[in-house]
Amino acid sequence: MASIEEFVRDRSSLSDEQIHRLRELIADWQLLSDLSFADLILWVPLRKDFKSWPTGYVSVAHIRPTTAATLFPHDVIGDEITYGQRPHIDQALSSAEIVRDTQPEQLGDHMVKEETIPVVVDNQVIGVISRHRDSELMRQPSRLELNYREIAHNLYRMVSEGTFPFPNAGTLFDPAPRVGDGLIRLDVNGVLSYASPNARSAFSRLGWLGDVEGHKLGDVAQSLARESADAKEESISTGLSGKALKRVEVENQGGTISFTVLPLIKGEDRVGAIVLLNNVTELRRRERELVTKDVTIREIHHRVKNNLQTVSALLRLQARRIDDPGASAALNEAVRRIASIALVHETLSNSPDASVAFDEVLDSLVSHALELSPRMNELTIQRTGALGSLEPRIATPLALVITELIHNALEHGLAETGSALGIHVSSKGQQLQVTISDDGVGLPDGFDIATSPNLGLQIVRTLTENELRGTLTLSSDSEQTQAVLSFPNT
Repeated sequence: MASIEEFVRDRSSLSDEQIHRLRELIADWQLLSDLSFADLILWVPLRKDFKSWPTGYVSVAHIRPTTAATLFPHDVIGDEITYGQRPHIDQALSSAEIVRDTQPEQLGDHMVKEETIPVVVDNQVIGVISRHRDSELMRQPSRLELNYREIAHNLYRMVSEGTFPFPNAGTLFDPAPRVGDGLIRLDVNGVLSYASPNARSAFSRLGWLGDVEGHKLGDVAQSLARESADAKEESISTGLSGKALKRVEVENQGGTISFTVLPLIKGEDRVGAIVLLNNVTELRRRERELVTKDVTIREIHHRVKNNLQTVSALLRLQARRIDDPGASAALNEAVRRIASIALVHETLSNSPDASVAFDEVLDSLVSHALELSPRMNELTIQRTGALGSLEPRIATPLALVITELIHNALEHGLAETGSALGIHVSSKGQQLQVTISDDGVGLPDGFDIATSPNLGLQIVRTLTENELRGTLTLSSDSEQTQAVLSFPNT
């Protein structure tokens, strides 16, 4: 769908701030459409500046009501009309006032009444809303419909006065409340003058058995929330007074109801408020389940890390009691590999999500390798680049591969002449690369990793091909030996 900028580029005098305000209106105007049982179309005048008469208008947005059938089966977004073609739109633009007293006109099979509302920002009309209703459905309105329409008139007046939509209110409308979920009308003192059937049902769910109309909403909600140990009575009462734009949740054993309060303004005065109700019981239950699952998963990673450290300590103890140098070395290598896996689980136990901050793991691997090296005071290790967060499926084998490559370089590559080890990691799109280089003795003649008897390199090759689905190349020249690992981050 095209943006407002695409429709008005080089054809309108709207500033970036004014276009932003139109976006805020579009984000909130489902409420207007539902309350007035009408299709709404937003028209932007095409003109060079605000002092010029427009040559016409372009439709930049269209919303259909959920409370009534639409009168426009096809979108009209992008349609253009010339100045004078729709006199009601011209009148709303020039007078900056709502045009209501219009005669119904035939549109397909319906007699449609059109009303126009100027969209005012900083005392300038930046657009016009045309509201289209089936006139046949307006003859015998119910009490609910009468209240909906009176509220709609208040909100449209606020649009024409520049006080609706409320600036930067998007966070309050997530999840977006709907008129049909429950609506309350408050007078200027915060007393309920009307509650829709669904709103009354929501109060019944929370345990209110009597009629809510005639009571202060803050008092009712406060009494219902007293079962909750976390209920902040003063904030509930103040938030539901109708004096300010607020979102308040009331929870007890019956469920959780969200109240979104929208003050109604006339000129400089507050004349009441509307409150939209939203039953978020199931949403909050799922959120609590997710939090519980996240905590459980982190606890599992913590326990796995502890168990691995216990196994590592037992193997280290066993290695000290074995006289055979070869067997002792094999056990120490197993200890080193287990420690690499434990580092990943330690990071996961502290992670807010199911990802591994691998650069922290890599720093720990390097520090651990230095501590185990008998030449730690002679070595220089330079690490550059970053990989960011990785999935555990990738992080665990990668930690093992890097551990083996570092250990191989320290044990076989540097020998007696080398003193520098370089580790460089990089991320390009979905492709990751790890390069480990040393300035030691280099690879032996005819070296082939596929036939090498070195257990560590065989582990590296197997993990690279099977777990990381990547490639590993080893090469050396007169200056350095390099191991280059490339694999996808998918």
